[in-house]
Amino acid sequence: KLAHTSKDAKVKSEFNIVKKVYDALKDGRPARVVPVEEDERQVLYEMHLLTTKPVLYACNVSEEEFLAGFSPMADLVAERAKSENNLSLVICSQMEAEIAQLDPSERGEFLASMGIKEPGLNRLIREAYQLLNLITYFTAGEKEVRAWTVPQGSKAPQAAGVIHTDFERGFIRAETYHCKDLFTLKSESAVKDAGKYRSEGKDYIVQDGDIMLFRFNV
Repeated sequence: KLAHTSKDAKVKSEFNIVKKVYDALKDGRPARVVPVEEDERQVLYEMHLLTTKPVLYACNVSEEEFLAGFSPMADLVAERAKSENNLSLVICSQMEAEIAQLDPSERGEFLASMGIKEPGLNRLIREAYQLLNLITYFTAGEKEVRAWTVPQGSKAPQAAGVIHTDFERGFIRAETYHCKDLFTLKSESAVKDAGKYRSEGKDYIVQDGDIMLFRFNV
């Protein structure tokens, strides 16, 4: 009651979001469906409620339903997910088990025979990254290629810091090109010859699929 009648704008804002969340939870609705004003987001975040976390619904269906592209129960789950601003996808665990047992060289032919572009596991990972606003960039050397996960919108120094904090502190520039250009042109030298190899500074926003080499001061 005191918070409701307070003249302090911060206290009133806190009261408003707590009241909205309380009403939702009392009605059996998750906190993630509560409409939140910009000045209320931090308060909601500090509540650390499990039902504010994003959810990805994975529906395991029969092979027949998967190939037909129709499952009544999966459609109901998709509707529920949409009402919560969440995502859903359909997989067939039976087919995934068969794919996993195949030799990698045979998987493409099996998927094509089923009219499928990629395994369900690939879609699950991609949808999870999308839901969490994450992207992947790569570093490549003679010995190994590594994938690194960063939040979408990360700038080059922050991306470098994922590898080592010294990379971020001493960041000078990032030499980068996109993996699609490498797939098309087949080599880094060909990428450079095509003018696709770039030097980017501290304000560069890393893109999903970038291949990066960081220059930094020790």
